[in-house]
Amino acid sequence: MKIGILGAGSWGIALTALLSSNGHDVTVWSIDKNEIDMLLKYREHKTKLPGVIIDDKVLFTTDVKEAVDGADMLVMVVPSPFIRSTAKTIAPYVVEGQLIVNVSKGIEESTLMTLTDVIKDEIPIANVGVLSGPSHAEEVGKRLPTTVVVSAYDEHTALLIQDAFMTDFFRVYTSPDMIGIELGGALKNVIALAAGIADGLGCGDNTKAALITRGIAEITRLGVAMGGQLETFSGLSGIGDLIVTCASKHSRNRKAGFLMGQGKSYKEAMDEVKMVVEGVYSAKAALMLSRNYGVEMPIVEIINKVLFEDYNTTDAMKDLLTRNRTSESKSLSWNK
Repeated sequence: MKIGILGAGSWGIALTALLSSNGHDVTVWSIDKNEIDMLLKYREHKTKLPGVIIDDKVLFTTDVKEAVDGADMLVMVVPSPFIRSTAKTIAPYVVEGQLIVNVSKGIEESTLMTLTDVIKDEIPIANVGVLSGPSHAEEVGKRLPTTVVVSAYDEHTALLIQDAFMTDFFRVYTSPDMIGIELGGALKNVIALAAGIADGLGCGDNTKAALITRGIAEITRLGVAMGGQLETFSGLSGIGDLIVTCASKHSRNRKAGFLMGQGKSYKEAMDEVKMVVEGVYSAKAALMLSRNYGVEMPIVEIINKVLFEDYNTTDAMKDLLTRNRTSESKSLSWNK
């Protein structure tokens, strides 16, 4: 296939290496000329993914038309706040039915749309799919065993995406649940901020396990209310992605939370991480969705207070632990 990669950050370059090694003709676009110049000179992203060398046959360009024209598949790998603007940029060059696979994770704050819906909103003629799951770029770039899940509006398209990405170290599953996959990928970043804060405060493994477990409960409640399927949230894009984002040394959301747990503001934490911290952008959207759908999400609520109301992280942790008593699962009942 001829594939255009839109975005040359760590995830874009990791997928470039993967797709190129799979025999596809890959062109990588970035709006940043300095980034493209570096990639052309070294065939490596020296700052965001050092050590992953890109094959000489891969093309790099700042001309978006060059990446889009004639591509069988476009892979959208820009940070979530730039999905709409990038979709606007490429829209004039996209043809009827051209496949765009979103691999970014987030919810658009101003509209509360998932990212595939944002792409479809800007490019109605496109055929849009999504790829998500526990897949840090640093490990995919090293060809470490990884599993993800893909979805699309129809099974044929999902199978096409699966075939394009599948390798002997990158296993791809399919699912019809686009909304569930996208919500799992976006909301886990907010919970990972909480997990990082707990680490920064010096909490232990018990705390991390509690946040992961109660976090997936919150994600599932909202996801099902919005039309996602229960099984999705116990799968790769749900609990799988949540575990890796809450626990991994590669997680920028966990790292930003860690810095906040040590007393830094979210802006200071983001500056130190030096990459987009998606959970910060998804937190307000997650809170608004929870209120719109009448879903209780105490971790999401407290993270919004920490981020945007300068709420003390120690008090935030205490608030979560001292909420009104309740049962673990309200769907279970006692035998009488």
